[in-house]
Amino acid sequence: MTAVTPYRSGARTGRDGFAQLLRAEWIKLRTVRGWMLGLALAALLIVGLGVLFATGSRSSCMNGPIEVPCPAPLIGPGGVAVEDRFYFVHQPLDGDGSITVRVSSMTGQLRKPDVTPGVRNVVSGVTPWAKAGVMIKQSVRQGTSYAALMVTGSHGVHMQYDFTEDVAGRPGGVSAASPRWLRLTRTGNTITGEESSDGSHWTTVGTVRPAGLAGKVQIGLFAASPGDLTVSPNVMFGAATASRFAEVTAVMDQVGVRGVAAGGAWSRDDIGVTMEPDGVTPHHPGGLTRSGGTFRVTGVGDIAPSAEGMPVERVLAGVLAGLVAMMVVAVMFVTAEYRRGLIRTTLLASPRRGRVLAAKAVVIAAATFAAGLAAVATTVPVGRSILAANGNMLAPVATLTSLRVIVGTAALLAVAAVFALAVGALFRRSAMAVIAVIVAILVPYVLATASILPDEVSRWLLRLTPAAGFAIQQSMPTYAHMTARHAPAEGYFPLPPWVGLAVLCAYAALALALAAYRLRRSDV
Repeated sequence: MTAVTPYRSGARTGRDGFAQLLRAEWIKLRTVRGWMLGLALAALLIVGLGVLFATGSRSSCMNGPIEVPCPAPLIGPGGVAVEDRFYFVHQPLDGDGSITVRVSSMTGQLRKPDVTPGVRNVVSGVTPWAKAGVMIKQSVRQGTSYAALMVTGSHGVHMQYDFTEDVAGRPGGVSAASPRWLRLTRTGNTITGEESSDGSHWTTVGTVRPAGLAGKVQIGLFAASPGDLTVSPNVMFGAATASRFAEVTAVMDQVGVRGVAAGGAWSRDDIGVTMEPDGVTPHHPGGLTRSGGTFRVTGVGDIAPSAEGMPVERVLAGVLAGLVAMMVVAVMFVTAEYRRGLIRTTLLASPRRGRVLAAKAVVIAAATFAAGLAAVATTVPVGRSILAANGNMLAPVATLTSLRVIVGTAALLAVAAVFALAVGALFRRSAMAVIAVIVAILVPYVLATASILPDEVSRWLLRLTPAAGFAIQQSMPTYAHMTARHAPAEGYFPLPPWVGLAVLCAYAALALALAAYRLRRSDV
């Protein structure tokens, strides 16, 4: 008997032919001119609309009647934009030392909306993040390194340093009947903050090592008050934000300073004060009133991270339009085969239906990622350069953050395309699928960021819907001690960037699984 050896192809294949499936799907995509033009159009929309936005955005500031370029944001030790305005009563400290003070009162004034037109409505009160206490600062120059221990208007005792770092102490306010004792101690490059309710029993709030506190520094008392932030409903639901003048006055006594340079004289500086148009008169100055050992320090402004400047993602205004074009291509990449009856041929060539859908998903994801990456990587530097040339104040952005925004936006486009592909495989009709993905991704995003809905509703939309993926574009960090409206309408997302993208990925994976299940169960 003659044995017959079955024929085996000498050609090397990928895992169960998946490499061949990828190649076949890529050939389908690149040979349909309309689909490739759609991806090119999406990239052009991202670049074109981004550059158009940057070109049309011009900014200038007024110095009295004179229009001048807006100043660049103040940059702190960590490279972020910061606010650094307060009243400082200080002495030089060269080496180790400490300062101890008792804070017995915090009062202030708040500017409220005028009840009678033209009549200033000023009431008594302090803002939640009004602050007063003791500070060690590298110099009186704005933006330099510091460590401060403070009593706040509504958040109790806090230790803050280098603008972005914050350590909470005990809650509660101050009064003549319930004062707070504060102490800052410098040992080498280490600063220790302690608090006490009686001046005898001390509790450590924090021990920190600010980046720039070296050599001779300034040590003393300070007071500052950020503007009174009010958020009120606007005409179309949503909210409107306003920040009005506020100042704080703190009464501090029993001041003890150890280790200061010879002389012990107190200097006074209104750090960051701005001038009236005459160039001589301070605008809302702080001040000091001293009676023996009692210091009444009045301050305005803030010592905290700042939200000033256009963030890097602002130039990506064309991403929404580009995303629509890419999702249309992704939907048609699968629905066209159903419309033309070619899906049967595809499944005959590869009976493992789930792998066919997976191959389509990989190809459309790779194509949209490449097109999106090229477009975004072009738009960000070009757009920011145009914005700067037009006098706009740009928020500083770290290199890694900028890379995350660029690569993350490309990933957002790719995952959204996979989601659109899966919805197209489920519906098998182009128009229905495109409408569905727009409703799922774009509509929640627009509603949440357009100040149409209440802030909390907007936050939930960006937590629970596929629109959460847009969080990958946020470049502005959020800080609990920064006086700002951390709402989607202001560019802040409720989820961290990669977590938000993960939500979109989960929706894409679920839709892809449902599409694969239907494909296996159907006769087509």
